[in-house]
Amino acid sequence: MRERRVSQALTAALKQAGEQSFYEEAAWQSFAAACGVHATHGGANDPLRIATEGALWGALSDRGLVQDTVFVSDGAGQFAIGQHARCWIHLERQIHALDTFTDDQRVIKEAVRARVWGLYAQLKEWRQKPSKRRRHKLAASFDEIFTSQTGFVTLDHLLANFHTSRAAFLRVLDYPDIPLHTNGSENDIRCQVTRRKISGGTHSIAGRNIRDAMLGLMKTCRKLEISFWDYLGHRIGVTDAPRVPDLPDLLRHSAPA
Repeated sequence: MRERRVSQALTAALKQAGEQSFYEEAAWQSFAAACGVHATHGGANDPLRIATEGALWGALSDRGLVQDTVFVSDGAGQFAIGQHARCWIHLERQIHALDTFTDDQRVIKEAVRARVWGLYAQLKEWRQKPSKRRRHKLAASFDEIFTSQTGFVTLDHLLANFHTSRAAFLRVLDYPDIPLHTNGSENDIRCQVTRRKISGGTHSIAGRNIRDAMLGLMKTCRKLEISFWDYLGHRIGVTDAPRVPDLPDLLRHSAPA
């Protein structure tokens, strides 16, 4: 809340109340209101929204549910939480999109892109067979690339900016099992983006929630290689529908030991 510049009085009121636990949304909102935290409908800057996000994160952390969870994102601020990793495809995409105006700039940019893709390939290879010795070499290569001075000022500023997120881009060296990009999650939601371009959004919040829930179930079923229609039929009691176990049980059984 301090980072998002919420009123110090509201932050102090919540802190003074001490540790609390809530088992339903209404109880949390009643407590927040008693502390003076109300919705202002200010979007991402709404005090109640920010406090609620903090409370939810606190609940997850308190139960140890996100202790070793890594969030891989394209760099958007709302995903920079917990153990955060950045997408290498989005990194290279920004270099690729950089405007050049001379032959020298074009040559420099392509040389840097080649070095970035080379390091990316090495990281992919390292994930398959991690080693401590090579880990240090990969980190050193990252520093060499993203602190270099190429003479192309705009590119140098971009590289320096990426270097400030060094830990996020090299998170894979601590967690070899995470992906180096966000292609998987982006592909999951691409069908919805396409639908939105064709027919617009939903008419209500309830409609949006239903759409997102069904899309999440469908994608999860596909990844677990079970029929979404079998799953849906079993859940709503269709006669003779095949029995499909609960998704949490399926996820546990499919997770690596």
